[in-house]
Amino acid sequence: MKAIGLVELPNCTDAIQALDVMLKTADVQFLTWEKKLGGRLVTLIVQGNVAAVTEAVEAAKHRAVGRVVASTVIANPHEETWKLIEVSRRKYPYLRDLNDTSV
Repeated sequence: MKAIGLVELPNCTDAIQALDVMLKTADVQFLTWEKKLGGRLVTLIVQGNVAAVTEAVEAAKHRAVGRVVASTVIANPHEETWKLIEVSRRKYPYLRDLNDTSV
């Protein structure tokens, strides 16, 4: 079952460190990020199976102790949720297509 994980952090540096830990810890794919308040609030979004996404989110929270603003894992996201993520991904043309299965 597919899941998405979101981790919100107070700045880009913390977000990049957390993303690195998430990708190294579990078999997840980086989907996109959202930057608000001039980069002072950054939300990372990853996907994978529920166990992998949960492991990745927990690893990010452990790495950024006290700095995670919010986090969640959503199992089997609704198609409208995927549409919202795709809108975010379109801002970053360097991110590979969600339907591209090549690695």
